Amino acid sequence: MAKRSKIAANERRKATVARFAARRAEFKEIVRHPSSSDEARTAAVAELARQPRDASATRVRNRDAVDGRPRGHLRAFGLSRVRLRQYAHAGYLPGVTKSSW
Repeated sequence: MAKRSKIAANERRKATVARFAARRAEFKEIVRHPSSSDEARTAAVAELARQPRDASATRVRNRDAVDGRPRGHLRAFGLSRVRLRQYAHAGYLPGVTKSSW
């Protein structure tokens, strides 16, 4: 089980990313677009730098949905490798079977 403070900090980051997503997308489009003037591009870069650090989506950590484990996260299930194995053996994941050969 991950520390509750780490899980809570990650949830705050998700909220911040969601709050700034539209504005960040606008500024990033200005920076990316080739027809933007140099002044507009410089202003957009400055505004992106002024936003909170946690407004970037890369700051959000994928965590296990059950206990918040940060490592070994499998995106298709939203679980860590440890929890996936436990749930698969217990039969909680439909269509997932133990392989043997």
